[in-house]
Amino acid sequence: MEMLIAGNWRGAADGRTEEVRSPFDGRTIDTVPVATVQDAQAALDRAEIGAHLQRTTPAHVRVDILLRAAALADERAEDIAQTISAESGKPITEARGEASRSGNIIRLAAYEGSQLYGSTLPLDANAGTGLDKIGFTLRQPVGIVVAITPFNYPALLVLHKIAPALAAGNAVVLKPARATPLTALKLAQCFVDAGLPPEALSVITGPGSSLGDVLVTDPRVRKVSFTGSTSIGTRISSIAGVKKLSLELGASCPVIILPDADLELASTAVAAGGYVNAGQVCISVQRVIVDRRVEKDFLDALVPKVEAIALGNPKEEDTRLGSLISEEEASRVHASILEARHSGARVLTGGDRDGAVVTPAVVAGVDPRSALSRNELFGPAVAVSSAPDMESAIAMANDNEYGLGAGIFTSDVAGAVQAMRQIDAGNIHINWSPLWRADLMPYGGLKGSGIGKEGVRSAVQEMTEEKTVVLHGRPW
Repeated sequence: MEMLIAGNWRGAADGRTEEVRSPFDGRTIDTVPVATVQDAQAALDRAEIGAHLQRTTPAHVRVDILLRAAALADERAEDIAQTISAESGKPITEARGEASRSGNIIRLAAYEGSQLYGSTLPLDANAGTGLDKIGFTLRQPVGIVVAITPFNYPALLVLHKIAPALAAGNAVVLKPARATPLTALKLAQCFVDAGLPPEALSVITGPGSSLGDVLVTDPRVRKVSFTGSTSIGTRISSIAGVKKLSLELGASCPVIILPDADLELASTAVAAGGYVNAGQVCISVQRVIVDRRVEKDFLDALVPKVEAIALGNPKEEDTRLGSLISEEEASRVHASILEARHSGARVLTGGDRDGAVVTPAVVAGVDPRSALSRNELFGPAVAVSSAPDMESAIAMANDNEYGLGAGIFTSDVAGAVQAMRQIDAGNIHINWSPLWRADLMPYGGLKGSGIGKEGVRSAVQEMTEEKTVVLHGRPW
């Protein structure tokens, strides 16, 4: 499959290609170009034209284009789902769920992009100087947006960046994950076929190591939206220069379970929230901090649910857990589980590896200071630690460099209020795990989990800029 540069489907400048392989069985799915620095520069050159075209296109025209793209995404949802599953190893049922949200995200963006309201300014409140003046604000697109996306949700995380950017009137250069470029290219085809101005969208494929610096440091780029590791996000923030940044970075999401919790509900939520997409989700449950008075009962409820998760070929309808994105990642996750066991934790179930597949694991008695608890795992394992009381549990939840998502299970309203005020996370869920997201809600982390917010309305705000206008009349 070729990459897209300003409406042209083409290969790399030097003709190089690479295979996209299934992480489950290693079969070749397709080939894509390995873009060069010259290709990246060409995409940015054309984006300059696209930014001007987009800014001068009326909002209602942009809305019509995006609605056509949404309809095409709906029509092609099964093909997109098959592509997601093939290149990421995600079970087909999960892939269909992801693909089915594509059209709705584009429709949400179309609406929000048409609602760029300003506000009036009460200049007459400024003593003695404002009565003869009228002030107001205008919002306008930033211009060129560079979007860099990861492998774990190759449709949703692409659309959460490019749809709001295009809806707000920007041009976009997208660099999808090297492991999962095909989904991004098929989504881009929806926008092309819907009549998007050619220069408004480019999708370049290849290694971030050679393309990333070129894209994020270019002074013509006004906005970088990146989802990925904290280490790469830190590098982007250090080299990008003066421009707007949205960085959705790492996490080690905690769930607190108090003595008055519904343990059946809590165990069901953790059994889902810790293992969807083989745990390769930023808001996956990684740490469970359970009051020691109910720890045994909780584990007794959780383990059978985790053992019931069906492993297998991602293409099979009854598979609920497929492979990780690569054998290397599976080996890393497996090593983390073994390290925890060697340090005294108990692996109650799972944790075995076969190629890129790791069986879903529950690891109990985990030292909250250990790597399995503190570092981002991005794999199908949950680390369970105990706490003597709520205050200690909240302190343990906050004792981490990350702050993306958290959950707490309690039947006490006062405890829920205390938790939502004291837990340092960008998304807090009461009586569910952090692995839940509506595409319209603000989404982003605190501390090392990043800066800025996604969610369609928030993303449109992040991808526009506000300017103040003052109309001066004659003094009275």
